Amino acid sequence: MFEFFGIKDVIDIILVAFLLYYSYRMMKSSGSLSIFIGLLAITGVWILVSHILQMRLIGNIMDKFISVGGVALVVLFQEEIRRFLLTLGSHKRWRYIFSLLRPSKEDAEARSFMPIVIACRNMAKHKCGALIVIEQNVSLQSFRSTGESIDGVISTRLIENIFFKNSPLHDGAVIITDNRISAAGCILPVSHSQSLPKEMGLRHRAALGITQETDAKAIIVSEERGKISYAYRGELKKNITPEELESLLST
Repeated sequence: MFEFFGIKDVIDIILVAFLLYYSYRMMKSSGSLSIFIGLLAITGVWILVSHILQMRLIGNIMDKFISVGGVALVVLFQEEIRRFLLTLGSHKRWRYIFSLLRPSKEDAEARSFMPIVIACRNMAKHKCGALIVIEQNVSLQSFRSTGESIDGVISTRLIENIFFKNSPLHDGAVIITDNRISAAGCILPVSHSQSLPKEMGLRHRAALGITQETDAKAIIVSEERGKISYAYRGELKKNITPEELESLLST
């Protein structure tokens, strides 16, 4: 049985496993995990009926159902497919591969997080609300265009001034791209997740929304409680310390 099992088969299995794992993570972050599991169950039943048991009648019915399943997948998972293609085609993804040979740049990026951490600590102390989004591989150009272009060096004072209560930009989000503050006052998509506690406001829902649609990292400073929260890949970590924030941003 295994006499024709070669290196191509090993690569094939690894690629399928990677695709399933990536799809699982993507569906989990978007709240579509139940649909994903249901599709896997239908596919398993189809393989069992059509290819293993070779039941002709039910097999033909399921063959027709599977043949039009591609269109149904595009309709059901259009946002997830769009996010996957954006991530795959992002120039920053390919640039990251080459940056592995340049660790000094990564050290510089890690140091650039300190002004953000200090600003969040100060704003939390004075209960000044803030929402900061750090762009990763997926471009946030469509969201940056909703705010005011800044293109400034990351500094604690600049971040605090943007989110000062009398500032015209304090209600929106700050987006950081390539270690620079690229835009402020940006409008983000709002998550409609039912798992989010009712006491969480619009900033937390916007942070979850952007991290569900992209691979960005989001930092929230609560104006009511003076607490720092962190969102990534649709998951929210509440009430974290500045030290924990620095660690999360560096990973």
